[in-house]
Amino acid sequence: MFKNILVPFDLSSQSTRAFKVALDVAKKYDSKITLLTCIEGDAWHHKYYDARADSELIKKQEKVSKAHLEELKSLAAKNNVTITSNIIASKSVVRDIVTFAKSRKHDLVVIGSHGRTGFDKLLLGSVANGVSQRIRCPILIVK
Repeated sequence: MFKNILVPFDLSSQSTRAFKVALDVAKKYDSKITLLTCIEGDAWHHKYYDARADSELIKKQEKVSKAHLEELKSLAAKNNVTITSNIIASKSVVRDIVTFAKSRKHDLVVIGSHGRTGFDKLLLGSVANGVSQRIRCPILIVK
């Protein structure tokens, strides 16, 4: 039923929990998992934008993301689940997740209900909501 599962991953405990749920589903349905990490630069730059600082921020985020994704790949390998990961620079996380899911024909999206904490929690909660409203395949929102 679910052969290609997409897990948007932002390094939060909620997205780790979503990954573990996706891993259980993948074992049951003999599915493949794709992890997608959308890296944003400094979203608060407006008029005085410094592309060099943004580039450095993206490089640092990518390095941290790769290390964490390797841990998840190891966990998937122990469970005999095929996994791939993608890290993309993003200006609109919701749009990029939806586009990625549609272009690769994913059967299921498993996403954490909220990611970061504090003020960003409000924004990231809107990512799960935005994806659920725009995507056509089934979506599992993990709390």
